[in-house]
Amino acid sequence: NITSRHCPYLDTINRSVLDFDFEKLCSISLSHINVYACLICGKYFQGRGLKSHAYTHSVQFTHHVFLNLHTLKFYCLPDNYEIIDSSLEDITYVLKPTFTRQHISGLDKQGKLYRAYDGTTYLPGIVGLNNIKANDYANVVLQALSNVPPLRNYFLEEENYCGIRRPPGDIMFLLVQRFGELMRKLWNPRNFKAHVSPHEMLQAVVLCSKKNFQITKQGDAVDFLSWFMNALHGALGGTKKKPSSLTKVFQGSMRIFSKKLPHPDLPPEEKVALLLKEEYQEEMSDTTFLFLTLDLPTAPLYKDEKEQLIIPQVPLFNILAKFNGNTEKEYKTYKENFLKRFQLLKLPPYLIFCIKRFTKNNFFVEKNPTIVNFPITNVDLREYLTEEAQVTEKNTTYDLVANVVHDGKPTEGAYRIHVLHHGTGKWYELQDLQVTDILPQMITLSEAYIQIWKRRESEDDTTNHTGA
Repeated sequence: NITSRHCPYLDTINRSVLDFDFEKLCSISLSHINVYACLICGKYFQGRGLKSHAYTHSVQFTHHVFLNLHTLKFYCLPDNYEIIDSSLEDITYVLKPTFTRQHISGLDKQGKLYRAYDGTTYLPGIVGLNNIKANDYANVVLQALSNVPPLRNYFLEEENYCGIRRPPGDIMFLLVQRFGELMRKLWNPRNFKAHVSPHEMLQAVVLCSKKNFQITKQGDAVDFLSWFMNALHGALGGTKKKPSSLTKVFQGSMRIFSKKLPHPDLPPEEKVALLLKEEYQEEMSDTTFLFLTLDLPTAPLYKDEKEQLIIPQVPLFNILAKFNGNTEKEYKTYKENFLKRFQLLKLPPYLIFCIKRFTKNNFFVEKNPTIVNFPITNVDLREYLTEEAQVTEKNTTYDLVANVVHDGKPTEGAYRIHVLHHGTGKWYELQDLQVTDILPQMITLSEAYIQIWKRRESEDDTTNHTGA
């Protein structure tokens, strides 16, 4: 039975070295079990019994104050008594930030700057993420999703999902837990530093994706988004029929008209004969989506007289025409060719566009640099709905809330993201640890790759987009 008493060593604690963003591993035994943080040097050690690593460290370096990273209790070693002192609450809050309903409901109503322990000021939610080696493709997706209020609010409260039952041995739930922890760190108003390391989140990604997505190798942000959303949906207990908190936010549905085409090398009379057959008639099917892929027109290769490559531009509405129900697009599979047309049936509260910039050939990946011109607010998608859906869907107008950009060469390149801070109505650009404010008109000049749009729920819902 460990007695608790006042500890004379509290003033030796060094908050500027404390960092709880890394894996909770003993720095000597590399074990996850029973790990303590030394609050004087910030290192992690296992155990606190007589021959334990934490005990040895306390004697060797005369560092006396430790925090159990699991139970959140403080101890003085080597004397081994528990410390109970309200002045330590800021440390437990950084390790495990918690949010009340009231706090959550006010997050988008104000733009108060908070001061981190290291003296820098920051806006919760608009926070840089470390690029450990080549994980900026994942960072931008995590930052985009953390700025979608209904999804963020769900993950800020652990009670929402800690009761979800998963089959034994299911590791995917780790993604849910780590994503929740990352959200709470990104929105923590009492952080010690104005940036967060996504280290634990990304280790869960490497593990759960069976190393398809790495920290050390550049990945594709759209591939990652697609995998991550489907993995989260499944881990939250969602299925094809059963919605999850993720599908409630992002899932829409569309109608696909598809007809098989005769092989192009056949003689004309054979083609005509085939087109009368049943398998060549147009078929209609309805399906759900979590994001819409928008195709770019092939970039021209002409140079102007100064030998400069002309960067082509295309209006957003031109590439949205894919969903107007009339535009036909040819799809080639290994054996067959199809003509397809698309129309939207149901629009989600938050709509994700993925702009197809990359095409993989047999030998290399090509990037299309075409700039998409889009308004930042007030994009009405009513004309892409079927006639019945135009009657039933009340609100069809969207405003941009996040814009992921890919700069540079297709296989190397770097990612950055523009996010709207709902409380201030200002736009910010985040590139790994750098956070800068940006004018809305600059956003449309970039090579947009993923966009998240928020539906207006009423006529007067313009959620203060100043300067847009």
